[in-house]
Amino acid sequence: MQQHISVGDRVQMKKPHPCGSDEWVVYRIGADIGARCVGCDRRVLLARSDFFKRLKKMVQPATEGGNEL
Repeated sequence: MQQHISVGDRVQMKKPHPCGSDEWVVYRIGADIGARCVGCDRRVLLARSDFFKRLKKMVQPATEGGNEL
């Protein structure tokens, strides 16, 4: 079962980024999900299946106005 993700959600991934942070902010939703690292502002695009496989938990949902998936 896939969780509902929207633009602006802050999520925690299972493995940390090389900069040391494991939190990301979702900035794009489509066939791929775009995420920005909270620690170093690196942006990545992950296939939807890879994103949900690597997702550990939702840290903070987006404030109102996000696009829900």
